[in-house]
Amino acid sequence: MEPVRFGLVGYGFGGRWFHAPLLAAAPECAFLGVVTSSPERRALVAGEHPGARTFGSLEELVAGGAEAVAISTPADTHTALTEQALGLGLAVVCDKPFALDAEAARGSVRSAAERGLALAPYQNRRWDSDFRTVRALADGGRLGTLRRLESRFERWAPEPGPPASGGGTLLDFGSHLVDQALVLLGPATSVYAEWRPRAGGLDDDVFVALSHAGGAHSHLYGGWSEGAPGLRFRVTGSEGSYVVDGPMDGQEDALLARRTPATEGDRWGAEPEHRWGRLLRGDDGGTVPSERGRWDTFYPAFAAAVRGLGPVPVDPQDAVATATVLDAARRSATEGVVVRLP
Repeated sequence: MEPVRFGLVGYGFGGRWFHAPLLAAAPECAFLGVVTSSPERRALVAGEHPGARTFGSLEELVAGGAEAVAISTPADTHTALTEQALGLGLAVVCDKPFALDAEAARGSVRSAAERGLALAPYQNRRWDSDFRTVRALADGGRLGTLRRLESRFERWAPEPGPPASGGGTLLDFGSHLVDQALVLLGPATSVYAEWRPRAGGLDDDVFVALSHAGGAHSHLYGGWSEGAPGLRFRVTGSEGSYVVDGPMDGQEDALLARRTPATEGDRWGAEPEHRWGRLLRGDDGGTVPSERGRWDTFYPAFAAAVRGLGPVPVDPQDAVATATVLDAARRSATEGVVVRLP
């Protein structure tokens, strides 16, 4: 397959650490460079990706030969940049939150469909080692009928906390938490949520409870100010529970240490035994070898979709479903009500 010529918009934390290294490491992608107006970030790009260029606009990126673009900018710019890129004929990967609300998400999906362009939300956490293990256990029947998912993205970052670019904890961490819950347990029928306002008006200490159409329930927690983070996962079924009580998937730490799929090869995404989860049935059970984390498969799959050789790695309609749940959670937390979904 001829590599897809890819650009990146934004070189903040997400663009620099979660997108550029994976684009540069994928043989299916030709990483052209980054759209950024910051002199400091242009210098970083030049130092960290010597073969890549910097561009002043999406129009310049298109003139430079791009066929696709990844958008990793502040949350409130995602929809406008996605629409602009689609209008220029670019296939688009958009970081989370895909949009600030479900209406905007639907509009972007419609725009891509009308133009026949590939579009996908960057839900890389579907390829976390721990979540891939959860799915393998569920698909293999080792948990029986799934009854409850408890999932946490909790970190310790006292006030003033994270920057506003993520749009608040519900949109930031919640985008991944809700997406994983819908993938594992299916559509949600009701939503209840709580949150705590932080300085500056952003939400934090978020709790979202979902009832799913199949009868299971999700309890989702997100926070930047948790001094004692809880279990990453506890997934309960009729045959037992799978528990992950260690730190989150190690691919983020690997990228921050400048290790990439290109440098690690088959070691990429492999979790050491002390980080494996446990499959328990009361006093019985033990550790389960973790599936490899595979963030490295996202961009090759998207590139194949651009070439017409397969589906996008994440259906953009899934972003609409996630945004619909997040809209309901926002209303629930604000009004103190349970919101029913059709």
